Amino acid sequence: MAGKRVLIVGGVAGGATCAARLRRLDENAEIVVFERGYYVSYANCGLPYFVGNVIERESKLLLASPDLFRERFRIEVRVRNEVIGIDRRSRCVVVRDVDSGREYRESYDALVLSPGAAPVRPAWPGIDLPGIYTLRTLADSEDIRDWIEAKGVRRAVVVGGGFIGLEMAENLVRRGMEITIVEAAEQVMPLLDAEMAEYVRRRVASKVARLHLGDGAAGFEAGADGGLVVRTAAGERFGADLVILAMGVRPENQLARAAGLDIGRCGGIRVDETMRTSDPAIWAVGDAVEIRSRLTGRWGLMPLAGPANRQGRVAADSICGRRSRFAGVQGTAVCGVFGLTAALTGETEKTLESAGIGDFRTVYVHPGHHAGYYPGAKTIHMKLLFREPDGLVLGAQAVGEEGVERRIDVIAMAIESGATVFDLEEVELCYAPQYGSARDAVNMAGMAAANVVRGDVGLAEWSEMESGDGFLLDVREVDEVRESPIEGAVNIPLGQLRGRVSELPREREIWVVCRAGRRSYYACRVLTQQGFRARNLSGGYRTYEALCGGEGARVCAK
Repeated sequence: MAGKRVLIVGGVAGGATCAARLRRLDENAEIVVFERGYYVSYANCGLPYFVGNVIERESKLLLASPDLFRERFRIEVRVRNEVIGIDRRSRCVVVRDVDSGREYRESYDALVLSPGAAPVRPAWPGIDLPGIYTLRTLADSEDIRDWIEAKGVRRAVVVGGGFIGLEMAENLVRRGMEITIVEAAEQVMPLLDAEMAEYVRRRVASKVARLHLGDGAAGFEAGADGGLVVRTAAGERFGADLVILAMGVRPENQLARAAGLDIGRCGGIRVDETMRTSDPAIWAVGDAVEIRSRLTGRWGLMPLAGPANRQGRVAADSICGRRSRFAGVQGTAVCGVFGLTAALTGETEKTLESAGIGDFRTVYVHPGHHAGYYPGAKTIHMKLLFREPDGLVLGAQAVGEEGVERRIDVIAMAIESGATVFDLEEVELCYAPQYGSARDAVNMAGMAAANVVRGDVGLAEWSEMESGDGFLLDVREVDEVRESPIEGAVNIPLGQLRGRVSELPREREIWVVCRAGRRSYYACRVLTQQGFRARNLSGGYRTYEALCGGEGARVCAK
């Protein structure tokens, strides 16, 4: 390794991490980082909050400067220098000085590509009108702030209802704007399953002027009042002084593609577990690469800072001859919007179905984030996915106001360890009344799933209500049913069930529902031990209500 010359294309999470790790492993290597922008290392996840003035000073977002890299790590960083070509045969890159236009060549022994991903910006009519922005770099956030202040923006349209779109909407509302969100999908946060995203939809709809779903933007026009008009595919028109495009990102693969490196089906640079590309002298990390799911083995894209950071370390290890591997991703992510937190890890129902994996089941629980007797307990809506034969944990999603990310982090570690639902029901977590319950939300999800795997209770799917012949039994109290009835259900409160089983048909399967799924489980145990065929509708009315608002609305049409 002595004297090896390593060139790194791009900074931020992947490239900057790789550079620093390389220096820690080898004091003698020559390391040069090329960054086409002004900043080599900054917190791009904080950009929406800089626009919203939550983070007031730009300097707070700067993690490391070229001076710091030079003084602390003896790494040369060349900002405003863009690598525009790779000559693999001679192991050289072609670099263009952005300000002067001068081009020059630099040789390498090892090359690391960390170009990131570019925001989706379709070739729609009017896409280049002033006032239409994407958010990727610190310079983008500066431009948006300048536009807001110069134009006195009152109305904004956010195109896209994913994580970045919702974070931007929240921050623009914080600045006193009237916000319209336009999303082509039928739900917000498309990473989540529809019924879990429904909890987010309700909160967002209560905070913005308009939430327009199922109809994407299709073009832009200059407005008569000097602003902009956003046109949708269905012909709707929304006025705005500012438009934010937040429809996702695409890997920056042009440099790699031009060099003849392998590109995956999803458009990312194809790498092995050491982050090495199809050229043995070139590695790639970050949002530009295609990586495998730890659970399904499928290739995909995961533009998150955590995986990029780990990939940078693995690439550095590999260049230095260390045995290190990137094992893939689980897709652990979290987003806060309007006081609500949504988080997920592992596979969703959508991704499992698209991968052709059918031997999984789902349970829902709705516990408080701490003991109910202690003031201020907030509900966590949680969905747990597991493999039916052995209870292997496959994924989880949760939405709530408090304690959500802690529970998802626990389940992320469980998936990392190959844990089962039996491990979740037994895991020992912190308990004090202001922090949790003696049976934590994670324990409760594990118990609900373990009951299914053991055969203590069968699950009925809400989608079966449309075509099934089950007898729907609601074991909530009478006043609960009066306030939120379920059409077609017969109400026998749990406390009266043992004395009224004669009212139930023994020739039909009993599908049992309550408010959140616990009392219906108790009822199923009573009924099965008295010879009935009974199944639990997991998550109870709270899940039923969410399904009615999401893609599962057909369930409520019966």
